[in-house]
Amino acid sequence: MELNLPNKLTLLRIALIPVFVLVFYIPLFGLNHYFTTGLFFIAGVTDWFDGYLARRLNLQSAFGAFLDPVADKLMVGVVLVLLVSAHPGPLMAIPAVIIIGREIAISALREWMANIGDTTKVAVSMIGKIKTSAQMLAIGFLLYYNSIGDFPVALIGYLLLYTAAILTLWSMFIYLQAAWPSLTNKK
Repeated sequence: MELNLPNKLTLLRIALIPVFVLVFYIPLFGLNHYFTTGLFFIAGVTDWFDGYLARRLNLQSAFGAFLDPVADKLMVGVVLVLLVSAHPGPLMAIPAVIIIGREIAISALREWMANIGDTTKVAVSMIGKIKTSAQMLAIGFLLYYNSIGDFPVALIGYLLLYTAAILTLWSMFIYLQAAWPSLTNKK
């Protein structure tokens, strides 16, 4: 297997995870929120760019199709766990559990549907894309956390996180509803 540029960018995103964790915890003169927000932004750009390059340069591969969502889920899951550790309590934990739990459930559903040859029912939907956008923005705001002048960064982050959690439940419902006939053998 030859690693093309989009796959290398996806692997870079995975390699950034331990760096992100170190930067999150190592004292950097009170500047951690700048660095972690920047690293998360870099990860987001590589996520967008690897997909763009794969489509634009016709470099799509089975390995890339597998690895890209794994990288996304790993990064989001790790960052949400770190945010809960930094801001313990139900306000952060509830949406984090919803988002991580949904990702595990839908990944399992997609795998099961692929095993029975019925993947079109669990393809990525527009609600899922909007959910991902809200989730990524929320995480960026929550990593930065500090207000900028009168702009309430943390509040906006929490509002976006709860929006993402609601969209997460909605998109999970849509996926389960579409897959329900296959799950219950009622085609």
